[in-house]
Amino acid sequence: MDRKIRVVIAKAGLDGHDRGAKVIAAALRDAGMEVIYTGLRKTPEMIVEAALQEDVDAIGISLLSGAHMTVFPRILSLMKEKGLGNVLLFGGGIIPDQDLKTLKSMGVGELFTPGASTIDIVNYLKDWVSKNRLQ
Repeated sequence: MDRKIRVVIAKAGLDGHDRGAKVIAAALRDAGMEVIYTGLRKTPEMIVEAALQEDVDAIGISLLSGAHMTVFPRILSLMKEKGLGNVLLFGGGIIPDQDLKTLKSMGVGELFTPGASTIDIVNYLKDWVSKNRLQ
C-alpha cells in the first residue's frame, strides 16, 4: 500500500470532550495514516467539506453528547449529496446498542464504544480501505 490512508477525525456539535478523538488520531498517525483533526464543535457541513477538500478515505466522528441519531444521519446525507458515497463514515462514543444497530443499518460503518482497542480501530480502517478504496 503505497498511498497513505487519509482520515478526518471530528468532534461534532457541542460536545467539548476531545481526549478520545485525540487518542484515536494519534493511534492512526502512529499506524502510518494521514489524519486531519478538525477540532471541537464542528457542524456536519464543516466535517463533510473537510473530507471533500482533503480527499479522505474515511471520516471518524467522536460523539459523547447523545446527538448520534442526528449527527450521523446528517453526515451520511451530506456525504451522498457531495459524492462521497465511497468514503467510510465510522465513529465512536457512548451509543446505546439499539442505536448502534440502527446507525449501521443506515450505512454507518463500525461504531466503537469506550474501551475499544486502538489496534482494532487501526485494523478495521486498514481492512476497509484495502477492500473498498484501493481497487
